[in-house]
Amino acid sequence: MAVQSKIILPQHVSDKSIKQLVSALTDIYLKHRTNISRTVYITLFVALINRIRNAIQEQKAASLHQARVRQHPGTSSTEGEATIKKRVELNREFFKNLLRLLKIVIPGWRSKELRLILTHSFFLVIRTLISLYVAELDGKLVSSLVRGKGREFLLGIVWWMMVALPATFTNSMLSYHQCKLALQYRSRLTNHIHDEYLSNMTFYSLSALDDRIKNADQLITVDVSRFSNSLAELYSNLAKPILDMIIYNYSLSRSVGGEGLFMMSLLVQVSANVMRVLTPPFGKYVAEEARLEGDFRFQHSRLIDYSEEIALYHGHQAERDSLDKGYFTLIKHVNRILRRRYYHSLMEDFVIKYFWGALGLMLCSVPVFFQIPGQTLRGMGDRTESFVTNRRMLLSSSDAFGRVMFSYKEITELAGYTSRVSTLLDVMDDIQAGHFEKKLVSSAGTDENAAILQGRGKVVESPDIEFIDVPIVSPNGDILVRKLNFTVRQGEHLLIVGPNGCGKSSLFRILGGLWPIYGGTVRKPPFTDIFYIPQRPYLSSGTLRQQIIYPDSLREMRDKRVSDADLLRILGTVEIEHIVDRVGGWDAEEEWRDVLSGGLQQRVAMARLFYHAPKYAILDECTSSVTLEIEKAMYDNAKALGITLMTVSHRRSLWKYHGHILQFDGQGEYIFTRLDAEKRMRLEDEKDELDLQLRAVPEIERRIAELTAL
Repeated sequence: MAVQSKIILPQHVSDKSIKQLVSALTDIYLKHRTNISRTVYITLFVALINRIRNAIQEQKAASLHQARVRQHPGTSSTEGEATIKKRVELNREFFKNLLRLLKIVIPGWRSKELRLILTHSFFLVIRTLISLYVAELDGKLVSSLVRGKGREFLLGIVWWMMVALPATFTNSMLSYHQCKLALQYRSRLTNHIHDEYLSNMTFYSLSALDDRIKNADQLITVDVSRFSNSLAELYSNLAKPILDMIIYNYSLSRSVGGEGLFMMSLLVQVSANVMRVLTPPFGKYVAEEARLEGDFRFQHSRLIDYSEEIALYHGHQAERDSLDKGYFTLIKHVNRILRRRYYHSLMEDFVIKYFWGALGLMLCSVPVFFQIPGQTLRGMGDRTESFVTNRRMLLSSSDAFGRVMFSYKEITELAGYTSRVSTLLDVMDDIQAGHFEKKLVSSAGTDENAAILQGRGKVVESPDIEFIDVPIVSPNGDILVRKLNFTVRQGEHLLIVGPNGCGKSSLFRILGGLWPIYGGTVRKPPFTDIFYIPQRPYLSSGTLRQQIIYPDSLREMRDKRVSDADLLRILGTVEIEHIVDRVGGWDAEEEWRDVLSGGLQQRVAMARLFYHAPKYAILDECTSSVTLEIEKAMYDNAKALGITLMTVSHRRSLWKYHGHILQFDGQGEYIFTRLDAEKRMRLEDEKDELDLQLRAVPEIERRIAELTAL
């Protein structure tokens, strides 16, 4: 027994000393409670300010680096993919891109979008205050039940029903403002993109001279819409929870004490950080899914565009294999996202619903078991009211915090859409600055060719067309002609001939301002004085009148004092005035590519040329589907209108309409000289006759050998 008493005594003394120590520490804490709380809050505020300052510095450094990169225009040769896929994360790049897009969708302090945000924020505050009042009313109702006071309970029910009216109105207004914000965001962003996309031939350069954007149509239509919806939803799903957390936590701190709330917040923050570390990169997954969706859609679009060629080759099975492969890759990626979301949801539900719920019950019980300064709870009813009110506010605060946590996935999805839309804007800015990135041929990697591709020439406005030491480059970076020199003055018609791939189309694209000039000097009139007619003319959607006056509008046509009778005379020049009555008049709208034959389409294109009557016309095999009589009428009328013709054609019948010839040999050399059509015709006839004789030589030799053998 003595031994046992010796063992128990030190334990008793130890428990007593621990209680005394805890009591002393508690007294000290209560004595300095205000100073300790202020120190904690100041420390947290300083840490937040420091973190914001570091983020701003990183953003400035990234902006300076990107500005230095854009100071060096040129065409970059890339191996494999045109660009390395950007990793989608919540980093300074995301916030920089998001800020740039926000400046577009919210252009100023007086914009409609900002007014919508302010009214939306007003209703968010009203909704939170209503929720706070409902929490207090809920506690009073339960307290009335516990105390058995029916009159107070019925009065509380009446107030409950009266609060429902402003609450439902507020919820409806929140939904309305969110939808309006998404629509306004999309309108602003789409208009901005259209301004850049449809200026300076960016829409052409984006597809022909740069490999970084494969599906611009999907980015402008689908991804812009998703970004706008995601941004509008994020504000509502993030602003209200944050506001709820601030108001509810303030009310809770007054009810249960700031110490318990701080400890609970600390535990919640630790668990939230763990969850964030374990959260998969959903933004990267969303961006990759959108890319795969675009590729799959592009494959179907390509199948439609080349349906005739594929059908003639019986290539449906090969296309089926390609489509199945694209769809399988897409579904495989979607299933991967679903698996990651499943495991992530398990973790989120356990932590948010159960772990944080247990912490909340402990926090709500603090006023019941401990004396909170400034509060006096008397009887069962007061304790019940306090517990129910605190629990309601804590549930609302926890729900708000949970929505903030769930919004992390929404933010990562927004990061994916932000990355794709910002990439489109960045590439368009690079193109307008003269910087291109394209997968080039191997010959482009040589030092001499690379120097040409990195260089830039100049364009000088002039009444004549002149090329001075201008290199002709193919779309894949192959140097077709290193230095091209020729001059075309008004009235001097030029015929351009040569094998396929020699640089004829590249020459016209330079004249049309579609391609960059990699060196030398190009003198040419303004764009409005040069008109281009391809072999397969473009027919726009709209009326028959719009096919003739394109790209003019009806108002511009009226401003030029051109009437429908004038258009009919132009159609008579190419002998197609009958189509006006056949299709139902000038205002008839059809899919003209399907309604008109190839020959009629070429005549419509020439009528368009006669309507605009430019100083120069580039005719690229534009009479290949018409008769010689119609061709003669076209060229005679064009020359009568004072249009200087630059024709690409191998038809001998066109030689007599031109005074100069630019002939490419396909080996990097060319000849520019005057054209004597009659002499060239005689020489070509003599050449053809000699070719026939040369083809007969093997047969003659065989016959001689047979006769010799007799």
